[in-house]
Amino acid sequence: MNGPVVSPGPGDNRALLSVATQFFVNGLIVASFVPRLPEIRDRIDISTGTLGALLALGSIAGLGGSASVGRLIERFGTRLVLIAGAIVLVGSLAMIGLATTPWLLLLGLATLSWMDVLVDSAMNLQGSWISGRRSVPVMNRLHGLWSLGTVVGGVVASRAAAAGVSLQTHLLVAAGLLLLVVVFVGRGLLTVDEHVGDDGSDLDPERVAATSTSRRPGKRALLVLLGLASGCSIAMEMTSSDWAAFRLSDDFGATAGAAGLAYVAFTVGMTSGRFGGDWAVGRFGAQRVFDVAIAVTVVALVVASFAPAEWMVIVAYVVAGLGVATQFPKIYDDAAKFPGRPGAGLGALTAGSRIALLVTPAVVGGLAATSLSVGAATAFVTIPAAAIFVVVSRAAAR
Repeated sequence: MNGPVVSPGPGDNRALLSVATQFFVNGLIVASFVPRLPEIRDRIDISTGTLGALLALGSIAGLGGSASVGRLIERFGTRLVLIAGAIVLVGSLAMIGLATTPWLLLLGLATLSWMDVLVDSAMNLQGSWISGRRSVPVMNRLHGLWSLGTVVGGVVASRAAAAGVSLQTHLLVAAGLLLLVVVFVGRGLLTVDEHVGDDGSDLDPERVAATSTSRRPGKRALLVLLGLASGCSIAMEMTSSDWAAFRLSDDFGATAGAAGLAYVAFTVGMTSGRFGGDWAVGRFGAQRVFDVAIAVTVVALVVASFAPAEWMVIVAYVVAGLGVATQFPKIYDDAAKFPGRPGAGLGALTAGSRIALLVTPAVVGGLAATSLSVGAATAFVTIPAAAIFVVVSRAAAR
């Protein structure tokens, strides 16, 4: 679903800076409160199980964002959706910081989840349009900035907690600063949205309704495939990052410090792969990079799950991170180029990823609670996910 490459517009460089900043901000927001969840739990005086339930319920709101994002973008355009969504998204961070009851926390989490889908879709659409007009694509680097934002946000949150900065002060100051950044972002965004026809050419906005996905069975099937692909990709990525430390601590008896190296290994590999992915796509082509990446990912995940030595597991997670790195940006780019209503493809993509975010931890945790090792439990999720991902991607391409 690649359209013709055209020359960058005069405002593209400024728009690229704005979109890149928003990618970084989105990663920063998510990571700003996660390291301080134990404090949030203690302040509200709830159990860890209740906190987990609130996090799950808040994530479900993201499905509402997935269902509404296509129509909102069609009605108001990506620029307005991104700006309004980002303002509320930043506000939700303050809501979480000020929450003193479970219901207020749930409201903040649900608002964050819903707005994150809207902003995520709008910024990926603008990023894809800008990328398509450049000689070297930028989608992988944009997602690399999101990954970098999560690292920075997590480090700042951890250091703030260690320095004795209160949760409310930390998140309110962060929200205030990020609100100023949103003002900067909004001033440089693209003001005119692109619309893609069935043949990949530009589509007159007035004809978008005539190509509505709801009226084309083939398009509905493609939307389902996009959702499946994103869910499988998230399952591979999430399982490898969230359970990497458990793989070393539970299966090898590694100390907390040593076990954390597995998580760091995967994160470093993925972030490095995203910053180098655009060069690889420009040099070898998107399809070849995709084919090599998925093959490397499968081998690395098998080794990470069953290797008999800690150092082999760590190396395997680095390689798995490199392999996974370019998959999600490519899916986002494909979804952004979905013909017809802008945002329809990204709505399906985010729906699939949100469902995977809810289901994957429960499945891996349930399997790990049995006689299976953590490595075997992760393999039961990641290997089938990789296989389905390949099949679905090929089907979508056809």
